[in-house]
Amino acid sequence: MSAKASPSGHQPTATYNSAFLKACRREPVPHTPVWFMRQAGRSLPEYLKVREGIPMLESCMRPELVTEITLQPVRRHHVDAAIYFSDIVVPLKAIGIDLDIKPGVGPVVAHPIRSRADLAQLRDLTPEDVSYVTEAIKLLTAELGETPLIGFAGAPFTLASYLVEGGPSRTYENAKAMMYGDPELWADLLDRLAGITSAFLKVQIEAGASAVQLFDSWAGALAPADYRRSVLPASAKVFRAVESYGVPRIHFGVGTGELLGLMGEAGADVVGVDWRVPLDEAARRVGPGKALQGNLDPTVLFAGTEAVETKAREVLDTAVGLEGHIFNLGHGVMPSTNPDALTRLVEYVHTQTVR
Repeated sequence: MSAKASPSGHQPTATYNSAFLKACRREPVPHTPVWFMRQAGRSLPEYLKVREGIPMLESCMRPELVTEITLQPVRRHHVDAAIYFSDIVVPLKAIGIDLDIKPGVGPVVAHPIRSRADLAQLRDLTPEDVSYVTEAIKLLTAELGETPLIGFAGAPFTLASYLVEGGPSRTYENAKAMMYGDPELWADLLDRLAGITSAFLKVQIEAGASAVQLFDSWAGALAPADYRRSVLPASAKVFRAVESYGVPRIHFGVGTGELLGLMGEAGADVVGVDWRVPLDEAARRVGPGKALQGNLDPTVLFAGTEAVETKAREVLDTAVGLEGHIFNLGHGVMPSTNPDALTRLVEYVHTQTVR
């Protein structure tokens, strides 16, 4: 990973030598770095207080509020990286898609994309569409100092799933019907989403994000051959679009044990692993040249300190010998998690892995 300025002028900052970025680059680290998906809020009382009465999408568009929520877990848990507080549907909302995040349900799309004519809903994303993101990240990086900020976006397949289904789904029958039945329309849909996602990540990197994560939350619903043919090209386009910035690129999905090698092949520097595959086996599937992130089962945090430490030790033991390891949960923090359990877990990983 070069320390030179990129063609677009994104320069390494005080975060360059952080444990998190060193692990992403597969360099020696002072301790195993830790951060959590969905660490920005959800389980924190201070998060619930500042979000009270503010709808999710609106909260993502208020720079001062985004800054406060992103900083809360860093202050409380002493994690090694902050994750930008947002939602994967924010860029879709920003280009005018009629959608809302309904409490207890998730993103709901008013006019699902089911035909070629529906693609007209998807125009290009410009930096002006998400000026609040640029403002928030500039505020955040000033506050974070040497702590890296991770930008993120939803991967084309997961965004397409929401857009075609019209909301969350367990079976993805409409999305898969398009993928199998009209592969040209499907490819065009994912290609447009890859462009939107790339633009959204570029905004975050140019504002100061030190790394980016592409969440393909629902890719685990696919067989490897379908992923390679119908999804990998669009995800690879996103990773290529931000490659010149020189920031680490992380790829994560749930239930993707059979896809780990392909997800790395798409262009990630770091492959996220859920709790279903041990890290040493994940390393075999991904192959050399990639760092791994993960992978404690989030439900272990409900089991008491001794059990948490036992299971965390297992994760650390399977990570011995990896080229690079970032400790994380195998999915996001669950809303009813005791925040103190997360704080203790960070301290445990740090003390157990000090070099």
